[in-house]
Amino acid sequence: MERKEVDEEDDDVVCLDRSFFIDDNYQLTTFEFGSQVIELYCLHSASTDFDLTGQLVWPGAMLLNDYLSKNAETLKGCSVIELGSGVGITGILCRRFCAKVVMTDHNDEVLKILKKNIELHASAEDSPCFAELYAQKLEWGDSDQINGVVRKYPEGFDLILGADIYILFYNRLFFQQSSIPPLFETVRQLLQMRGKIDCKFILGYVSRAKMMDTMVIAEAGKHGMLIEEVAGTRTMLGYLEGIIFEISMRLVRCGVRVTGMPG
Repeated sequence: MERKEVDEEDDDVVCLDRSFFIDDNYQLTTFEFGSQVIELYCLHSASTDFDLTGQLVWPGAMLLNDYLSKNAETLKGCSVIELGSGVGITGILCRRFCAKVVMTDHNDEVLKILKKNIELHASAEDSPCFAELYAQKLEWGDSDQINGVVRKYPEGFDLILGADIYILFYNRLFFQQSSIPPLFETVRQLLQMRGKIDCKFILGYVSRAKMMDTMVIAEAGKHGMLIEEVAGTRTMLGYLEGIIFEISMRLVRCGVRVTGMPG
C-alpha cells in the first residue's frame, strides 16, 4: 500500500519542457543616446529563467551607452569585444564608430536574438563607414571557448566592454555562486592578448549588493588589475548607483588600486 501511494505521487509530477521557460515575444524598441538612435528587438520584462537575463536591456547598458555616445572619439578605429552582449545594444552603437565589433554571449537562446538584431542593423545601416558585427558564443572561464576567440582574433582588441554582466545567485539561506571570478579570468586573458600594448576593460557597473562590490574589487586584485572610476560618471539609475569603471592590467603587481566604489 505504501509503495502504491508513492507511485501515485510520482504520477502527479509534471516534467516541463525547457521551452516553457523561454519568452521570445520580442518587441522592436527604440533607444536614444544623445544623437544616436537605435532600434532593436528585446523583452520588456524578465524571463522566468535567470539564465535568460540577456533578453532585456539592463540599466548598466544604458549607462555604458550614454557614456560611449558622449565619448565616441575614444571608439574611432578601435577593435572591440563585448562580454555578455545580450540583445546587442552596446555593440550596435559601437559599430558606428569602431573598426571591428565582436559581441559574445554564452546562452544559445540569447545568441538567437543577438543575431537577429545584427541582421536587422546589417540591412538597415548598410554603410561602409560602419564596422561589421560578429556574434560568438563565449562562456566565461571556458578555456576552449576563450582560446577559440584568441585563435580567431590573434591581433587582440583595443577595448573590452561589459555592462550589468555579473550575477550573484542565492538561495534563502546563503550565497551559492557568482559569475564574477570567471568573468575576471576571461577579461585577464583578453587583456593579455595585446601584450604590453594598451587594452582596457570598460565596465558599466551597477551596485546591487555590497557582496558584489567587494567581490569585484577582490577579483580585480587577484588578477593583477587596476580598477578606476571614470570621473563624472557616477549616477543614480532608479534606486541603484551606477558608475563607469576602466580596468587594465597593472605593470607592477603591488596591490589593487580602487577609486569610487559605492560606499
